[in-house]
Amino acid sequence: MARTTYALGLGLTDEHTALADSVHGFVERTLTTESRRHALELADEEPRPAFWAALSAQDLLGLAVPEDKGGQGAGLLTLAVALEALGRAAAPGPFVPTALVAALIAESDSKFGVTELPGLMDGSRTAAVALDGDFDAEVLEDGYRVSGSADAVLGAALADLLLVPVTVDGARRWIALDAESVTITPQDSLDLLRRSARVSADAVVAESGRLLDGLDETRARSITTVVLGAEAVGVLSWCVQSAAEYAGTRVQFGRPIGQFQGVKHKCAGMGIALEQARAVIWDAASALDARDDTADYAAEIAAVLVPDLAVGVAQDCIQVHGGIGFTWEHDAHLYYRRALSIRGVLGTREARAERVAERALAGVTRPTEIELPDDAEPVRAVVRAALEPIARMDEDDQLIALGDGGWVQPHLPKPYGRSASPLEQIVISQETKAAGIAMPQLLMGGWAVQAVVAHGTEQQKQELALPTLRGDLVWCQLFSEPGAGSDLASLTTRAEKVDGGWKITGQKIWTTVAQFSDWAMLLARTDPSRPKHEGITYFVLDMSSPGITVRPLREMTGSALFNEVFLDDVFVPDENVVGEVNDGWNVARTTLAGERVALSQKMEAYATDKDLLRFVRDRPLGPVGRFRLGELIAESQAIDLIGARVVLGQLSGTDIGTTSSVGKLLGMGLGQSIAEFVVEELGAAGTVAVPGEPSDKAMEQLIAGRATTIYGGTTEVQLNVIGERMLGLPRDV
Repeated sequence: MARTTYALGLGLTDEHTALADSVHGFVERTLTTESRRHALELADEEPRPAFWAALSAQDLLGLAVPEDKGGQGAGLLTLAVALEALGRAAAPGPFVPTALVAALIAESDSKFGVTELPGLMDGSRTAAVALDGDFDAEVLEDGYRVSGSADAVLGAALADLLLVPVTVDGARRWIALDAESVTITPQDSLDLLRRSARVSADAVVAESGRLLDGLDETRARSITTVVLGAEAVGVLSWCVQSAAEYAGTRVQFGRPIGQFQGVKHKCAGMGIALEQARAVIWDAASALDARDDTADYAAEIAAVLVPDLAVGVAQDCIQVHGGIGFTWEHDAHLYYRRALSIRGVLGTREARAERVAERALAGVTRPTEIELPDDAEPVRAVVRAALEPIARMDEDDQLIALGDGGWVQPHLPKPYGRSASPLEQIVISQETKAAGIAMPQLLMGGWAVQAVVAHGTEQQKQELALPTLRGDLVWCQLFSEPGAGSDLASLTTRAEKVDGGWKITGQKIWTTVAQFSDWAMLLARTDPSRPKHEGITYFVLDMSSPGITVRPLREMTGSALFNEVFLDDVFVPDENVVGEVNDGWNVARTTLAGERVALSQKMEAYATDKDLLRFVRDRPLGPVGRFRLGELIAESQAIDLIGARVVLGQLSGTDIGTTSSVGKLLGMGLGQSIAEFVVEELGAAGTVAVPGEPSDKAMEQLIAGRATTIYGGTTEVQLNVIGERMLGLPRDV
């Protein structure tokens, strides 16, 4: 199977991309379907795989081991990049358990690692760890007598060394035992390519140096989450690509099944899950490498999401493949089994979510901060100096200075913007916030400016773009029609050529703030004989023109932000055509495809994680409420991280593809979920608005939030876009 070419990989740097390519090349040459099948046939005896020596020679086992302990010192993130590539092959054998044990020993202060790590890193010795179990450690004069057992120890049957949990001085610790000193009993395992076993110790004496000092239970769990989670990301990646490729080629009812919306949406949902998993594992590994104070919290967030995402996507992969996906001969069940095994090792969903909820209720947060390259500081000095006099101006002068200086839309070319690179845009955003400067809220005007600057005449730029950037003009968008919402190219509003301009007749709907707008972006059909995406022209319309009738539409909220607009022979002069006649579709599309860096993909006007945290603090929650809180916090963090990864991709010049669409889609639903949670937790109190109480805001957010998955392209349309553009599924016709 060819390498996944869509979206961002787990690693973002050139070095990580090169490593992923290298490991992937090894996987394609060595860990083939035939090698998996051979391992499956030998599963009862489960020898080390034939490729073990070649895999060990790749020098991957010691990636996360510091240099001062003999390793490569590349960190957990680099190991995770390699594990994603290996996970795509559902690699048999002891690599992942051994790499995990090496990382755990390296994290400890035990001198035992000096003698044990070299063998683990060169592959001459293998290892496994029991994360749970019932072991006692009797303290001896110079060691411990260990007794007890643990089931489902991943990879134990091939291990030379076992780490088992014991309680010492009231704390959970791990002690290393040689395989020949314990009883290892292979068990009937879900994962047929890497079986688990029961490990039993009967009064095994271990030297005191074999106790892993400095490795507490939380950090051990965090490292395990990253290592197994990275492999799970590889499982996700294989399942997504396998399903998408099958859906694009399997023909039923005369067309590829990927053309059917039900299949396309299922595949798109799988792609979304992959990007969520990549984002949170990337963050957890990065935080652990940086020794960040919130590293364990980042890992706990990853633990909430990744195991269940992997299992769900593996299930969907089987479903997309249909009957063939349920056969023994197809590899889909091997990836499903691997995902189930990883999830089981990482503990119950309730326990994982509870840990995140506990930290959130204690006030722990993990801000998503983008680490900028060193060359950001000279840019920052210039920006800060230029903004200082603007910060001292009064509000009116400040708006003029911001607009004329290109600060409002800095990605636009000068003089309307600052021709700012992604790096400069981030610095400008940070510095305007630090200076206390409030940017004008352009709303629809932001889109209008992009269209006018990209395609408009000099007169349009001077008379419309600059005043908009100063906050002097309010815009609305006359695109949608009663019969052309998401399918915008089906619009029927017509424009007939007359002397000096055009007469436009038609009806528009769902037009935000039309009753307050000075100008409108307008799409109308100028040549009905052409295909529907052609023959459309983009106009700018003076909303005070005769023949315009605006009728407010009362929404679910009771307010009237939307409107329907009737155009009855409205005259628009030729100079108000933006771009070329009949090329309006292209103008409208490029309007939304600017080079702007979006630092947030959440919908701040609706319920956010900040609202959620304000609500839950100092409020008792039951088990179900705490569980849902943990899930919502993790989902919210994943959206922030996807946004951060998109920005970092832009900074490095990486083609981010449609990854940004994933974050936007998830953001659309997050506010709805948070508002629903708050109202549900309030019970009867959530059905009445009491001023000053949470219900006052929550009721409004709940009702208003239903619009977020409709306007700007419904969830269903966004899933089509992700399925077609990210996964390459065929367009419906």
